[in-house]
Amino acid sequence: MAETDREANRFSARASRYARVGVNVGGVAARMAGARLFGGEGTTNAAALAQALGGLKGPIMKVAQLLATIPDLLPPEYAAELQKLQADAPPMGAAFVKRRMMAELGADWQGRFGSFDLKPAAAASLGQVHRATARDGAALACKLQYPDMQSAVEADLKQLEVAFALHRRMNSWLDTREIAKEIGARVREELDYTREAKHAALYGAVLKDIDAVRVPTVHEDLSTKRLLTLSWLDGERILNFAESPVEVRNRLAQAMFKAWWHPFSRAAVIHGDPHLGNYTVFREDGEPGGINLLDYGCVRIFHPRFVGGVVDLYRGLLEEDEARIVHAYEVWGFKNLSREIIDILNIWARFIYGPLLEDRTRTVADGVKPGEYGRRQAFQVHQALKERGPVTVPQEFVFMDRAAVGLGAVFLHLRSELNYHRLFEAEIESFSLDALTHRQGEALKAAGLDLPL
Repeated sequence: MAETDREANRFSARASRYARVGVNVGGVAARMAGARLFGGEGTTNAAALAQALGGLKGPIMKVAQLLATIPDLLPPEYAAELQKLQADAPPMGAAFVKRRMMAELGADWQGRFGSFDLKPAAAASLGQVHRATARDGAALACKLQYPDMQSAVEADLKQLEVAFALHRRMNSWLDTREIAKEIGARVREELDYTREAKHAALYGAVLKDIDAVRVPTVHEDLSTKRLLTLSWLDGERILNFAESPVEVRNRLAQAMFKAWWHPFSRAAVIHGDPHLGNYTVFREDGEPGGINLLDYGCVRIFHPRFVGGVVDLYRGLLEEDEARIVHAYEVWGFKNLSREIIDILNIWARFIYGPLLEDRTRTVADGVKPGEYGRRQAFQVHQALKERGPVTVPQEFVFMDRAAVGLGAVFLHLRSELNYHRLFEAEIESFSLDALTHRQGEALKAAGLDLPL
């Protein structure tokens, strides 16, 4: 059989799996509803859901893994099963890659590179990465999107709507409509590599003076909406340094802190995907020097007032200023706040802000495993909301919360010991909403991005 025929069959099989996964997930969902949604035989149903999704290995995997990273949105047995799933899609073979590259860059696409490795260096849920060189010899990373991802993602998001509708029916104390809206918006954005290129340019500008964080350069002449070409950043897996001396682990953790909080405080933007594969460690003179920040598909740009809410909540908790705490929640979009709901939200806030509030060197959470970070507190919050709810989680809050938990898990993997309070104070020193608004406007304009509404 010719390679092109094998590729056609492979992607026909992919389409068939998309058709089957809806039936499989629907069957599991029906059993879950029959068991009062996640009740009864929870572990059995969780394994069945994982098996249904595992047969797909497409964009719905990204959604599934995303849900698993939001503490206690799913019961522990479901989160544990989904976190086992690998996001690797079946790679496109050489003949198919050639056809895809021709579709993106034209018939003479190979002449625009010095070299291009047709075998992928990495494969993920929406596309795969190829190593290449520019005509001047510079090392490149080319992220090529799989075909028909738009329709596949829309099908996946419809499945997500079904799952959230079930969740609302059985758990009326938590309104998930804004969560579903936010996830849909971010996943759709990830399909647009032109936008991702702008995100990378934005981060490159905001972090240009932070030596401990490196951002790849965009090669616009070799990029399209479905092909993104960046400079290749050599690096090692961050977990390779989990047993390094504490000063090395602290150096990397501090770089991660800068990579996350500096763009947030300077341009109201976060890197919203906490997957460890999105960070690698670069070396200088043979020693670990800092963090390569990779993959800019899942980036969230906030209105500056949201950052103001983050600072207000921090100051309110630090100074026990109840009015400022309530104001922060209202700025974020929480509505109809009763005394009881505020107390419940404060459980989560004191956990997330905990390392920032104490002026001492400490771990981010003593005695907690990375995969369990935030789950106990989230369980407390959800149990309390069952009695005092309902509450609607604001759309903007979703990825901020998710990314903060992911960042904390990285610190736990590294077992870093830092004075997070002083690091945070340095980032928000002389914070001004007007100054942030101006800086963000300049940064977004330079990157070709629109201001948030």
